[in-house]
Amino acid sequence: MSVVGSNVTDMNDRWTTDHVLSLSPDAPSAKAAAKLAKAEPWSDTGASAAAVWGACKGSGSRPYQTVVALDGPAYHCSCPSRKFPCKHALALLLLWSGDALSDAEASEWAASWLTSRQQRAERATERATASAPKDDTAAVARRAGREARVAVGTAELQARLTDQLGTGLAEAPGQGYRFWEGVAARMVDAQAPGLATRARELGALPASGPDWPSRLLEEYGLLHLLASGYQRVGELPEPLAATVRSRVGFTVDSAEVLRGPLVRDRWLVLGSRDSADERLTTRRLWLRGEESGHTALLLSFGRPGVAPELALPTGLALDAELAFHPAARPLRAALGARHAAPAAAPRPSGVTVDAALDTYAAALGDDPWLTCWPVVVSDVVPVPTETGWSLVDGTGAIPLRSGSLWRLVAASQGRPVTLFGECGCRGFDAVTAWTDEGSLLL
Repeated sequence: MSVVGSNVTDMNDRWTTDHVLSLSPDAPSAKAAAKLAKAEPWSDTGASAAAVWGACKGSGSRPYQTVVALDGPAYHCSCPSRKFPCKHALALLLLWSGDALSDAEASEWAASWLTSRQQRAERATERATASAPKDDTAAVARRAGREARVAVGTAELQARLTDQLGTGLAEAPGQGYRFWEGVAARMVDAQAPGLATRARELGALPASGPDWPSRLLEEYGLLHLLASGYQRVGELPEPLAATVRSRVGFTVDSAEVLRGPLVRDRWLVLGSRDSADERLTTRRLWLRGEESGHTALLLSFGRPGVAPELALPTGLALDAELAFHPAARPLRAALGARHAAPAAAPRPSGVTVDAALDTYAAALGDDPWLTCWPVVVSDVVPVPTETGWSLVDGTGAIPLRSGSLWRLVAASQGRPVTLFGECGCRGFDAVTAWTDEGSLLL
């Protein structure tokens, strides 16, 4: 692999400590990596423009062989950790960031993995180029059968909602979770998992605060609108029809999406966030195109307790191709070919609080089921109020919903900051902050 022995990336292009730690799957991994980011446990280390590698002494007789391909980044380590990246990969990147790795020819085991990875990528590209959608009669029949079951399910859901309004909202607290769990189970039977999820959420609303009646009525209306939209999905404009299908629970395979139009750009990694339940771990990564101005959301999944493999360093930019899933307001995307390793990028430009709210309102006009929309706001200050904390600038204020508030306040110190997050009807959920010292995941 010819790039393995090339010159080390210039120090000015190397990732900072913040960029490296933004890849960590959790705080304990970052802490453990910091302890390993020193010369003593490492041997057989080196770096090139394409990768970094090294062997780290562990508890066993053999050191853990670790290699990181910088263009992904992608990781390989012989340790048994189920986290991606593991503490050894993070520590190796921290050493590289601190200019502690020398230019060298890759060790045989590192070069072997890098070559194998490149060959797998080439084969995957060949398969994607050669493949074409097939007229699979059985698949068409299965989809038609599912669409019919979903249609029956949405009609039943509409009847249930009508009955609920007929009996009045006062009965809702007495029904508890059991009633809506039953409705959710029927939606699962109808193969409409999106409707099932929204039905389960209705069961918790009567216990969620003094304003539950208005919120419950709002959710009834949105769910009824979604069910009605599916009943007439064939009459809707295709982008809106795609949104309705997606909200109901139909999915589009990423390989199919990548056959459509591709948008190549220099994509700034705005931030990432993990969430987990008993079924899987979900990682959300937000990007913004430097030329296109498009915001994109990448999703990556892992088994329960296992971090997803896709990890991109926040604050760096990636020269890559994306394909957007069809929707009235496209946001979710599939990651295609990458043309260079993530590289340094300036702080993103942002808008005012008032403009952020306008952006969410415009997105809501296209997709009435949106609860929030990703946006960057600049020159905002977190300030305490009687009901909590808000983001304030010269145009207005918006409540801060979540994010690590203490880290944000410490980073701001009362001074304006640039923030990326999700702006919605409940407030602003902060994900990443930029100050004069760099970027900070919240």
